[in-house]
Amino acid sequence: MVEPSRLTRSPCRLRVAIALAVVWGAIGAASVVVPSTNCYALDNTSRLVDFSSWIGHVFEYEEKEEDLVVRFCKDVETRSNLGFVAFGRFDKFNHFTAGSGHIDFVQRFYNGDLRNCEKSYDKMGRTAQVNIICGSCSKSQCKGELGCICNVTYESTCRVLVELAIPCEDQGPRVFEGFTVGFHPRSWEIVYNGLTQPGFEKSYPDFSFRSEQTHVALYMTAISSHSNLVQKPIVKVFPENGLDVKLSGSAMTGRYPTTLSPTTLILDWRCETPRDSPYEVEITVPVDSYEPVHFTLSKICEHRQDAGGDAVGGWAVFGILSCICIILSTVLCIGGFVYKVRVEHQRGLDALPGITILSACLETASGGRSGYSQAEEINSAFTNQASWEQPQDYDYAAKKSSGRAYGSFNRIH
Repeated sequence: MVEPSRLTRSPCRLRVAIALAVVWGAIGAASVVVPSTNCYALDNTSRLVDFSSWIGHVFEYEEKEEDLVVRFCKDVETRSNLGFVAFGRFDKFNHFTAGSGHIDFVQRFYNGDLRNCEKSYDKMGRTAQVNIICGSCSKSQCKGELGCICNVTYESTCRVLVELAIPCEDQGPRVFEGFTVGFHPRSWEIVYNGLTQPGFEKSYPDFSFRSEQTHVALYMTAISSHSNLVQKPIVKVFPENGLDVKLSGSAMTGRYPTTLSPTTLILDWRCETPRDSPYEVEITVPVDSYEPVHFTLSKICEHRQDAGGDAVGGWAVFGILSCICIILSTVLCIGGFVYKVRVEHQRGLDALPGITILSACLETASGGRSGYSQAEEINSAFTNQASWEQPQDYDYAAKKSSGRAYGSFNRIH
């Protein structure tokens, strides 16, 4: 009989094992890399279908006066005794999309011949649309093994519709469409439309970061209706020792990325052991019901980098010492103020410690004279008063003496 404790622990162990398996499976997942050519498409289930091996394959449709030829992922043209007339070319832009109904994929060709079609759509000349059916034609079977053209319809002299039946390639991984990763909120150098771009599917010396770049910020966006499927990124470093990598940012807090508010993933990496070849940092973004988004960043470590925590610790010690000095100064000032008030019986500013020295320094710096009067200045004040009063007494005495002299002068005469 099984013990109850084992029964209660087994579901927990099972959940942990499943979670670890999912995590390690996501880490070991291969990159869903954009194909080397633009001859690919995503079907209605968002699965990648690569037609690179079909590029240039010729499909011909015979008519009475002219034949229509489709060169897969290259161009569409008509051939007759008068020559060739181009109905569009498959340019560098990806005009290969999923279809609807019985049509599996649609290829669009633009920039054909302009003769008599100068006023066509966007002045692109003749255009063509090839509707691809995976399998056989609805009315007849193709004679060749690689498919055939089922029907051709001319909407005008400048546009033609072609129905092509081929055995389609096997479906690839399911791609999380609309997801981007770049070095700017509106760029997608690393991941575009859920596909890892060339240069970031593995480590390349030309795409490596230098030792001096201690952190890298990545911006992630996704369609808002599917943004809740994005999970927290997972990082794996190869080799495991020698490069210290820490992840931060809003992407690590569980916030969902959208096109209007991208989430950030900040990599703080520090070289601990120099190495000739670059370190590989594999980042995996798990997505529910889709293949995980996987890309690789690399860093060259030419020398050892000091830990950023040393500088932080030094500033912390400086802050603590500054706080201690401020507290001690405040206590001493308060103690000196109390001593002068209680013991020396001083009041006002005179009771502040160091105010006398401060006043002397300010007077010396300003060049002003002392507020105390000297003895000679006091005596000079009395002297000035005496000299100011003397003329009145002198005039009175002079007038008195002159009056006496005048009287005596009259009596003589």
